[in-house]
Amino acid sequence: PSPDATVIQFVGVTEISIDYSSPGVKGRKIWGGLVPYGEVWRTGANEVTSITFSDAVKVNGNNLAAGIYGIHVIPGENEWEIIFSRDAEVDGSSNYDETKDALRLKVKPEEHHFQERMTFLFTDVTENTVNVNLVWENLKVSFGVEVATTDLTLEKARKILSWVPSFQAAQYCLQNNINLEEAMKWIDASTLFSEVYWNLRIKAQLQHKLGMKGDAIGTMEKAIELG
Repeated sequence: PSPDATVIQFVGVTEISIDYSSPGVKGRKIWGGLVPYGEVWRTGANEVTSITFSDAVKVNGNNLAAGIYGIHVIPGENEWEIIFSRDAEVDGSSNYDETKDALRLKVKPEEHHFQERMTFLFTDVTENTVNVNLVWENLKVSFGVEVATTDLTLEKARKILSWVPSFQAAQYCLQNNINLEEAMKWIDASTLFSEVYWNLRIKAQLQHKLGMKGDAIGTMEKAIELG
């Protein structure tokens, strides 16, 4: 009766996903009826709705670490409270534990055209921001998410584009005495990113194997200095 649903949105290099169960109105009064005002609600049916951020974000200007959070709400006629809980395994509002709150927000509900099933929507996506909207019956409740896309992109690039991967490839070739010419290109690429003891040591050994003994001595002396 309340089918599972998942929505996913990338903002820059950050993935945001929401997993929830989607109940229907079915002719009932939802707000202040099926869902009472002033009480904690698990934001859907079955297990608590969860939201996952692959990176640290800001939610309505508040810092929130990367991870998975249960979303609880306390609806009111004029104001809602949105709760991000570190416990995402709750199977009902009765299991909610206030001590595990990571963040609480106060937001204003807005009128919305009729929506039979409870739905989460991502809107107004930019390279750094997105709005997350809960829509059901005749209301919409929203909060904004902001990510530091430029800083995150550079951070991820530095992790991937480092001296390590090409060093490891060259080291493998040296240890197995194979593919030495290409290994030399790989170790040169590694030292372009950063000259450290480890890659210069491998470079010196490759130079020696390839008959470049004078270069090998100079490279190993530099490696010793760094070491």
